[in-house]
Amino acid sequence: MNVFFHVGRYVAFLVKVFSRPEKHTIWIRQFFKEVQKLGLSSTGIIILVSLFIGAAITIQMAYNITSPLVPDYVISLTTRDTMLLEFSSTIISLVLAGKVGSNVASEIGSMRVNEQIDALEIMGINSSSFLVLPKILAFVFFIPFLVIISMFVGIGGGWLSTVFMNVITPQDYIEGIQLAFIPYYVTYSIIKSLVFAFLIVTISAYQGYYVSGGALEVGKASTKAVVYSIVMVLLFDLILTKLLLS
Repeated sequence: MNVFFHVGRYVAFLVKVFSRPEKHTIWIRQFFKEVQKLGLSSTGIIILVSLFIGAAITIQMAYNITSPLVPDYVISLTTRDTMLLEFSSTIISLVLAGKVGSNVASEIGSMRVNEQIDALEIMGINSSSFLVLPKILAFVFFIPFLVIISMFVGIGGGWLSTVFMNVITPQDYIEGIQLAFIPYYVTYSIIKSLVFAFLIVTISAYQGYYVSGGALEVGKASTKAVVYSIVMVLLFDLILTKLLLS
């Protein structure tokens, strides 16, 4: 019964978020602030994680594919498709669930316990729309850029591993990433990332918006936001993979 209560309140929360938005000038200013806070500030961690994972995937594939019947370019082909299909959308979203999810939940939760949200409501402002809608649109807008950056950096990290660790020749690596490229894989990744971005922000905002108590409860809400966001990202990864690739 508790699950149905939260699902119903979450849906009602979303209806309130997308109804009665504030003036365009206020909304646009908030939107660009959230793009910087949620999107641009995440670029560094995405580049770092993608670089090392791309290199690690290439090295692992090189050590596991030892058959002389399998050409070396298969290693880079596998690295490319792994980055495009799964890592640059799903795994990156899991990383962002920790960074962005905790940020959103703690920010809105702190405003709730400090009674700032109540003050907005008293002034006649739709607090959920004012606080949450710019975050949703900003993160959904920016996450495709993070996914594409992750793809390029991850594949580049694999190439660097061939240069400095000599797992295969750079020429074989380049041949593999050019072979049998399917553009739909990029589209598929971006579609998944848009859904994941929406889930991360809305779930985290929901946890923060309905927190009650003090700083301890805000911390618990942030933890719940990250855990529930990760679970839903994995669930929808399975659903979208079935729908989009079958």
